[in-house]
This record gives sequence, structure tokens and C-alpha cells, in this order.
Amino acid sequence: MNIKAIQTQLSKFADERDWNQFHNPKNLAMALSVETSELVEIFQWLTPEQAEVIMSSGEGEHVKEEIADVMIYLIRLADKLDIDLEKAVADKIVKNGKKHPSKR
Repeated sequence: MNIKAIQTQLSKFADERDWNQFHNPKNLAMALSVETSELVEIFQWLTPEQAEVIMSSGEGEHVKEEIADVMIYLIRLADKLDIDLEKAVADKIVKNGKKHPSKR
């Protein structure tokens, strides 16, 4: 996945619709939270077994769309905050590895 290319595409998309006036870190963080809540809502009353097979149910496409929305807002927020998302993720994985060392 080329995060920089996606950021450019999303920035252009927002520019073409004059949405940058709304795409500040506060609003993007709030929108990210809303989209995450929409994803959670899909799973809210499912059993663990139902959740495991959701992609083969009628809700599979809905799950994909909500996950994409979460990713879009996260990428847009990182862009607005000038965060290198790939580096931030790589750094966090290393940090988590030190905090939670493998028992193997």
C-alpha cells in the first residue's frame, strides 16, 4: 500500500469538493471515531462465532466499507498532522515488542 499516493488522492478529492475547510485534526478525529463506531455497530450483538464468519454473510460488504472509511479518515488525519504513518506504525511495533516480549 502506498500511503503517500493515497494521501495525495484523498487531498485532491477534498480539494475538488472544497472540504479542506472541514478537514482539520479535530474534525477528522471525530469523523474517525464515528466511522469506527459504525464498524463496531455491525458486530455489536453478534456471538463470537457469528463475528468470525461475518465476511461470508450479507454484512461482508458493509464491513469492508466501514473499514475503508476508518482507513480513509486515519490516513487523512495523519496527512494533516504530517505524520509518516508507515514509520509511526513500524516504530510502534518495535515499541510494543519491547513492552510485550515474546515468550517463545
